[in-house]
Amino acid sequence: MKKILSMLALLGMLGFSGLTLAEEAAAPADAMPAVTAPEAAVTAVAPAAEPDAAPAPVAQKLDSGNTAWLLTSTALVLFMTIPGLALFYGGMVRKKNVLATLMQSFSITALITVIWMIAGYSLAFRAGGPWIGGLDRLFLGGMGVNEMAGTDGQNIPESVFMMFQMTFAIITRP
Repeated sequence: MKKILSMLALLGMLGFSGLTLAEEAAAPADAMPAVTAPEAAVTAVAPAAEPDAAPAPVAQKLDSGNTAWLLTSTALVLFMTIPGLALFYGGMVRKKNVLATLMQSFSITALITVIWMIAGYSLAFRAGGPWIGGLDRLFLGGMGVNEMAGTDGQNIPESVFMMFQMTFAIITRP
């Protein structure tokens, strides 16, 4: 019965996660109306006189405060996982099995770290289909030093974002 409920929960999470990841692009608020023939002549004569022209895109700048806080949070979650959860599980077994339980917890942490870096991040957080992400970051390929992640002005390096999310993939292991 536990296996059936676990499978249903997993399928439910996979099913509903696509709904939150699949977002349609919103139409720009300042979309230009269709140009008629007389307006086209004026535009062709003086294209530089457009007062509401969009400014040139600004390069993203690293937000050091957000990056520092995310690195601190990553360390805190790792401390919850490796010693915290390992000692919790170790306290639930007999004295002769504590070391084996601690090593199992550490081994699962290492295994999930490798799986997350190979394909987990790409499938979870990159653009792809409606249900699962793409494979453009397979083996973390294409993740450079200048790649930024974050929305709403929270510019952090994508590698830091990947590590932060990886800690939650580790702590939510079965």
